[in-house]
Formats: sequence, structure tokens, C-alpha cells
Amino acid sequence: MKFDNEIEIFIRDYVRDLNDGTASIFAGAGLSIPAGFVNWSELMTEIAHDLGLNVDLESDLVSLAQFHVNENGTRSKINKKIIEEFTENAEETLNHKIISRLPISSIWTTNYDKLIEQAFAKENKVTDIKFTNKQLPSNKSKRDVVIYKMHGDAEHPNDAILTKEDYEKYHQSHEPFLNALTGELTTKTFLFIGFSFTDPNLDYVLSRLNLRFSKDIKQHYCLIKKHNLDDAQNPDKVTLDYNNRKQQLVINDLKRYGIKSLIIDNYQMITIILEEIEKRFKKQTIFISGSAETYDPLDKNEALGFIHVLSKRIIEQNFRIVNGFGWGVGSSVINGALEAINEKPLKYSETQLVLKPFPQFESGKKKLPELWEEYRQKMISLSGVSIFLFGNKLVDGKIVQADGLMKEFEISKSKGNICIPVGCTGHASKEISDLILKSPEEYFEDHKVIAPLVKELAHCDTKLLQKVDIVIKILNKIIQ
Repeated sequence: MKFDNEIEIFIRDYVRDLNDGTASIFAGAGLSIPAGFVNWSELMTEIAHDLGLNVDLESDLVSLAQFHVNENGTRSKINKKIIEEFTENAEETLNHKIISRLPISSIWTTNYDKLIEQAFAKENKVTDIKFTNKQLPSNKSKRDVVIYKMHGDAEHPNDAILTKEDYEKYHQSHEPFLNALTGELTTKTFLFIGFSFTDPNLDYVLSRLNLRFSKDIKQHYCLIKKHNLDDAQNPDKVTLDYNNRKQQLVINDLKRYGIKSLIIDNYQMITIILEEIEKRFKKQTIFISGSAETYDPLDKNEALGFIHVLSKRIIEQNFRIVNGFGWGVGSSVINGALEAINEKPLKYSETQLVLKPFPQFESGKKKLPELWEEYRQKMISLSGVSIFLFGNKLVDGKIVQADGLMKEFEISKSKGNICIPVGCTGHASKEISDLILKSPEEYFEDHKVIAPLVKELAHCDTKLLQKVDIVIKILNKIIQ
């Protein structure tokens, strides 16, 4: 999909921040509403009725909560509403799932529900949840992501930030949270999702944070849906013009906080943008699939040298490598990658090499083939590009095609990976090359450019080392 210029620039820059480990998400109520949870207006409907008010006529819902406490001397009913509305079992949305797959080390949210932590847990990531000041100093061991629930958790409604008084005291009662958020806003790039920026939950926080921001604050982004005639908020042209004017004023005001607004036509665009971010990030990770009992008709030293140099060049192009330590291939992949890293340790990192050796023994009730299938699925899911080398093994004294490499090709294809077979290495890689070249439009968006290069990789009339430049050329064209 072609994006407008501002969104395209954002996606490019945000992917770069993901690669640098400096990207974060700030999630508002709009992220959870599609999962079936209520928004603030729906939450306060009954509370407003008890006060003899109409929630549809009220814009300051935080004050509405305060009025209820003032009149009743307790917030027990509001606490009960939070428990009823936000502790029910709900399925994470696709947006939650995409976010949980991204390498984001911190998430900030004003939501009370547990959908974010559920999504990360299903990705087998260790979450460190923080919703009280006492939780901030202690860190969970081996955590993958910190989730800052700055307005509390649904299972602890007494401590939730709800009323006007709660917000007025927030800069004192939750100063450590504001300090932590201020620090992250100056070091990370935030994407705000699910905020209308008329939401009272965030309004009070931003007003306090504004006093702490400097002129050199980092650029942040938010996704804002434009108003359309005849939707629920804009029944006529007069209302539409009014809401457009107000939205523009809000957009201009957000610039004070370093937040750039990206206007989207509909909420489905949020998912499309997140999918594109994930897709482009994964393209920076290359899965090298290969196994070789024999290198015939190629010379063994030439073949191993090719794998070594190819892996080194991939690291030097700032890609990451995922490898399963395939027989006859894995050692050269590791040596080539480590050579690049060790030569320039300040420029390249060992995090660019992800090794996933296959289990050799059955674990629990699962048979080895089942374990290998799960392993392949997880390993390939980390990447966006798959390179295929050789693909043969020894069975009963005979050289046969490696069925494991063919399985990895099928998994790569099913997950949308860009598949690059080095056909001249023969065996399963040659078969994959032939399959792709029969209908390259099924495998490459820019097939008229990429297919001729894949065809060159299948030719055996040039030295193998010369194929390295072709592979690197394909990789650079893919990420353009």
C-alpha cells in the first residue's frame, strides 16, 4: 500500500528506532475498545444518571467522577464499575498482537485492562507490570518489556486514577511515574495509539508534563482519525466544520509536547500502519536456511568461503541473521558473522546474530519432528527474508534432497517472507529457485527487478563468491 508522505516518513523513522531500541508505544482507550471494553463516556453513563445528569451533554468526565464522590462520600460504585467492565475475559485485537511482536522495551498506557500484558505473554515475553510507585524501583529478572499502567490496574480499583482530585494530585502522588515518563519522552520515540486527545485521562497528564518538557524534546507521533460527514460525530456539514476546526486546534496544540499528528481516514489504517512497521522491521532480519552433506559439484572450500563471506557482508549491511545451525552450513554462517562483529565491535553487535540450534532429543510428550516443526515456525517468524543454500543430506548412504529445507521454504512462504534461493548451490535450493522463477510475481512485489537477480543466482557459469554481491543487491532493493 502506498502511504502519504508524512506517514511514509514516520514508518521509515519508527522502524529505524525499533532497530536502535528507542521506540515506544503510548496506548489509550481506543486500543482496547475494539476488544469490547467501554470508553470513558460509557463507563460514566450510570454515574451521570445517578447525579441527574446526561453523560452525552458532559465533556469533563473526570469532574463527573468527582461529583459522584462528593455526593456519596465514597467511590465504591465507580470502583465496582471498573471491576465489572475491565476484568472480564477478552481477546486481544490484531493491533495488540502486532505490538507484542515488535521489539519494544516499554509500553505506557492509561488503560486499566490487561490486554497488553496478555498479548506479550502469548508471545512468551516476560512482562514487568508497574502501576504503583513501589513497583518502579524493582525490576523483574529477564524482562522483555516494562508496561507502565500510569492510571492503575482493574484488579486494584481503589488505587485507580479516576476523579478530578486524583488528577490534581497526580504530580505529587505519582511523581516517580511522571519522572520516568519524562525521561523516556526525551530518549525514545513514542507512537500514541487510541487517543482522541480530548480524552480527560491524558489531558491532565500532558498539562503537567508540559512544565517539564524542554525545547529539545524528541519527536513523537500520534494517529488521529479525520472527521467524516455522516459518521456518528458529524451528522451535518455545520457539525463537521466545527469538529474539523477544533481538531486542527488540538493538532497544533500537540506540537507543544513534540507530538506530530498523522491523519488517517479510518481506524483500519492503524492496523495497516502497524502491519507495515512489522513487515519492514522483519525485513532487517535474514533467516539463512541451509544444509549440506556434500557441496558437489562445487569445491568444498569455495562453498564454505562463500557462506562465510555472505554472512559477513549481511552483518556489515546492518542486517540481523537468524540461523538454525544447519549441517555443513551453520559453522560458516557463525564464523562469517562473528568476523564482521569482532572487526568492528563498536559498529556491529552480537545481537545481530541469533542462533537457534535444533533440539536433538525429545522433550516431554512431544516427538522430535513435532519439536522441529515448532522450532522452525518460531525461528522463521523472527525474520522477513529467507535465503536458501544447498539442501541435501545423507540417508542410508545416499545423498538425497533435504526435506527440512523444503519445509523451511514452505513456512517462509506462508509467513510472507521474501525467499532468495541461491540456485547454483543445487539440490533443494535449485528446486526452490525453479519454483520461484516459474511465477516470480507470486513471490516478489517488484518481480521485474528481483526475478532477474534470482535467475543470476541460479547460473553456474560464474564464481560462487561473485554471487555475494547479487544477494546483497537483492537485500538492499527489498528494504528500499
